[in-house]
Amino acid sequence: MTCYCYIVECSDGTYYTGWTTDPHRRLSQHNKGTGAKYTSTRRPVKLVYLEPQSNRTDAMKRELAIKKMKRVQKSKLVEKYEAK
Repeated sequence: MTCYCYIVECSDGTYYTGWTTDPHRRLSQHNKGTGAKYTSTRRPVKLVYLEPQSNRTDAMKRELAIKKMKRVQKSKLVEKYEAK
C-alpha cells in the first residue's frame, strides 16, 4: 500500500509534518481540527509537500527525517515541490 509523507503549512506560517495513506482525507481532518493537536489551533492549513513512500515504515522514517530538519531545509523541500 502506498503511503505518503507530507508537510502542511499552518496559518501562522509554521510547518507540520506527518504521514498518511490518504492525503486528501488527512488534509480535511487537519482543517476540521481533528487531525493533530498542533494544527487544530493553527487552521487553516494547506498542503505544501507530498512524497510517496512504498510502505508505512518508509513513510514513518521519512517523516522523522523531515522533522529533524531545520526550517530552511524544509523550505527548500517545499520550494522544489511547488516548482514541479
